[in-house]
Amino acid sequence: MRMDKLTSKFQLALSDAQSMALGADHQFIEPVHILLALLQQEGSSIEPLLKQSGANIAVLKAELQANLKRLATVSGAGGDVQISNELSKLLNLTDKLAQQRKDDYISSELFLLALCNSPGSLSDCFKKAGIHAKAVEKAIEQVRGGQNINDPNAEDQRRALKKYTINLTERAEKGKLDPVIGRDDEIRRTIQ
Repeated sequence: MRMDKLTSKFQLALSDAQSMALGADHQFIEPVHILLALLQQEGSSIEPLLKQSGANIAVLKAELQANLKRLATVSGAGGDVQISNELSKLLNLTDKLAQQRKDDYISSELFLLALCNSPGSLSDCFKKAGIHAKAVEKAIEQVRGGQNINDPNAEDQRRALKKYTINLTERAEKGKLDPVIGRDDEIRRTIQ
């Protein structure tokens, strides 16, 4: 698999997963490393996607951390970390999914879909967290809006409105806005 075919967010997640595996003295980068890296990534589309599909994120994170602790550690390896066979198969499946969808780049949500569709070390975690392949696929379709991934920064651009704006209605519902009493001039300017 060519690394230049991955979106920038997915490349960053792979780098973070490698660092995570190295820091925990694991010999192989496993799917659990990448999924944790994707969940911890700032601005990632994975957590909102999972929430939209009805998954319990807290249970998933706890299960992933438990899975991570169960992995074998190696001492004295000197930083030699490799991709595991399971991860290699998942990356190939992700590439195949991207080709089927006619995407130019491989996005992180397709990796999540590949995880859902393949039996592996994380299938029990997914069951406990309530993650189902059909729900994830439906959420991906809603997020994408029928668009293909033709840009390496497509995942960054997707949530641009949420990233660069403030939802005043949401803040008002949560009671996080200052009172409007005595601000007639500001209200008139806002209305104009």
